[in-house]
Amino acid sequence: MANQLIESRLNSYKIQTLEDEENALKEILQEVALYALSATDFFGKAMFQGGTALRILYHLPRFSEDLDFILQSPNASFHWEPYLHKMSECFELFDIEPEIIDRSKTDQAIQKLFLKDNSIGKMLNLKFRHQSGKKLLIKLEIDINPPLYSGSEIKYLDFPIDHSILAQDLPSNFAGKCHALLCRPYVKGRDWFDFSWYVTNATQINFKFLSAAIQQSGPWQNAGITVNKTWLIEQLTAKIQALDWSQVSKDVIRFLAPEYQASVALWSVDFFMSKIKKLEQYLQ
Repeated sequence: MANQLIESRLNSYKIQTLEDEENALKEILQEVALYALSATDFFGKAMFQGGTALRILYHLPRFSEDLDFILQSPNASFHWEPYLHKMSECFELFDIEPEIIDRSKTDQAIQKLFLKDNSIGKMLNLKFRHQSGKKLLIKLEIDINPPLYSGSEIKYLDFPIDHSILAQDLPSNFAGKCHALLCRPYVKGRDWFDFSWYVTNATQINFKFLSAAIQQSGPWQNAGITVNKTWLIEQLTAKIQALDWSQVSKDVIRFLAPEYQASVALWSVDFFMSKIKKLEQYLQ
C-alpha cells in the first residue's frame, strides 16, 4: 500500500528526463519530511519558507533542493535532535529508510540537517537508469535567529496523508527573497526566477520584515536606513543593471520544465526592468 502511494505520486509528474525523475523523487522525500515534522511540535515553533515552500504550497514552476524554515522567534537553544526519531518512524511507514545526519553547529544561526536516501528508487518502477548506489540528498535548514515581524499562515497538505503546517506568508517570503537578492554574497539565478514569479502574481512585500532583515545582516547591517518602496526599487534597479544575465540564467535551467526553460532566454536588463515597473505600479 505504501509503495502504491509513492508510485502514484511519482506518476503524477510529467517526467521526460533522468533529471526530471530525480527532481520528482527529491520532492516526494521533501513532502514526506514535512509530514513527519507535522507529527511533532515543530510547526508550533517554526515556519516553512523559501523556494521549496513556494513550489509545494503555491505551485512555483521550478524544483527546489532544500527545505528552509525559520523560527517564529529567536531561540539559540533550538536543536534538530528531538525530531530525528519521529522523522525516521514516519519514513519507515512508507518503506523509505533515509540516512539522517545532523550537521548543526552551536555557533551558527542556520542549523542544518541532511537526508540521504537510495531506498525510494529501489521500490519504484523508474523510467530511467540511475547511477548504482547514488543517494538523493535533501538539506533542511532552519534560521534560529530570524528577523522580527514575519507573517504566517496555516497550510493544509494531503500527501502522503492529510496534515497541516505553518508557513511564512507570501509577503514575508517575498521580503526574504528581496533580502537575498540584495545581500546574498553571490548571484543565484533561482532567486531571480522567484522574483519574476512574485511580480507576475502581484505579491505584496512585508516591509517591516524586510527592514528587520536588512538591519540584521548584509551590507546595510545596523546602518539605520529607511527601507521602503522607493529604497527597494532603487537598489533592485542598480542590481539588475550590474548583472551579466547570460551567466545568471545558467543556474536555474536544470530546475525548470522545458516549457519554462525557453522563457529564461528573455532574461536581460530590459526584461527585469519591465518587472520593476510592474512592481512599482502595484506595490503599496
